[in-house]
Amino acid sequence: MSDFNFTDLGFALARVTASAAAAAWKLAGRGDEKAADQAAVDATRTGLNAIPMRGRIVIGEGERDEAPMLFIGEAVGTGDGPEIDIALDPLEGTTLTAKAMANALAVLAAAPRGGLLHAPDTYMDKIAIGAGYPAGLIDLTAPAAENARRLAEAKGVPVAEICACVLDRPRHREIIESLRSVGARVALISDGDVAGVIATTRLQSGIDMYLGQGGAPEGVLAAAALKCVGGQFQGRLVFRNDDERARAARIGVSDFDRVYALDDLVPNHAIFVATGVTSGTLLDGVEMGGGVVETHTLVMNSESRAIDEIRTRLPLRP
Repeated sequence: MSDFNFTDLGFALARVTASAAAAAWKLAGRGDEKAADQAAVDATRTGLNAIPMRGRIVIGEGERDEAPMLFIGEAVGTGDGPEIDIALDPLEGTTLTAKAMANALAVLAAAPRGGLLHAPDTYMDKIAIGAGYPAGLIDLTAPAAENARRLAEAKGVPVAEICACVLDRPRHREIIESLRSVGARVALISDGDVAGVIATTRLQSGIDMYLGQGGAPEGVLAAAALKCVGGQFQGRLVFRNDDERARAARIGVSDFDRVYALDDLVPNHAIFVATGVTSGTLLDGVEMGGGVVETHTLVMNSESRAIDEIRTRLPLRP
């Protein structure tokens, strides 16, 4: 991979997320979030370091002083090949995994150097829809009800047929009330807003729009997936204290009120890869038995707009 090849890299990264998912699944339902996350981190790092690339973590487990591995700025790969920026969440849904609940994922996004926004580890207000709509249809600064009306008009359906996915949090009460005030349906999820955003890209999910506040790093990961299908996304960083503002300033954020469009978060072509840890609306979970492990992985490529679903069966290692 001396030259950047999106297809080859996508399949190489699929092996990484599959390995991370399998490692995390062994701890599913055991109530130990930290152990499950560490297992996924270890497997992800090992897998990335086997790929011929000069990789750099731009969204990872935290800053160097907070994370012993997969920290922001860490070099990964063999040191030969293309320069690649990587955003990752080795286990999106640590609580889901610890409780053996649905929709836990191992997630990666990659792009040529400079192709992914280095988002600070803060919250982000988000709105997302899938492909096929006029540009600029959604507006993060508008009420949720207004966005539901716009989307219904664009789809040519009553607003009662619009379903929005929202994290079930007290902070989202106003969004939920606004959506229901115009008759839109609300699908509440307990965790995993990357999966919630990606659900807008898949007809079978029944989700038309994602709204709410979640992690900014997860926002970049989700935006990479939407980039691959031509969806729309807007995000705005949310700061809870001066320390978070200072951390954002250190990585170059100067406009704390900026609304980021999809192309601000992912300015170039990108790859998005996710493997199911536990079964959910997006992917089937890991299955082990009979001496084998089976995984279900989604690989999305914005250059070709190709979406591949990979089911892998490998011998179960001790």
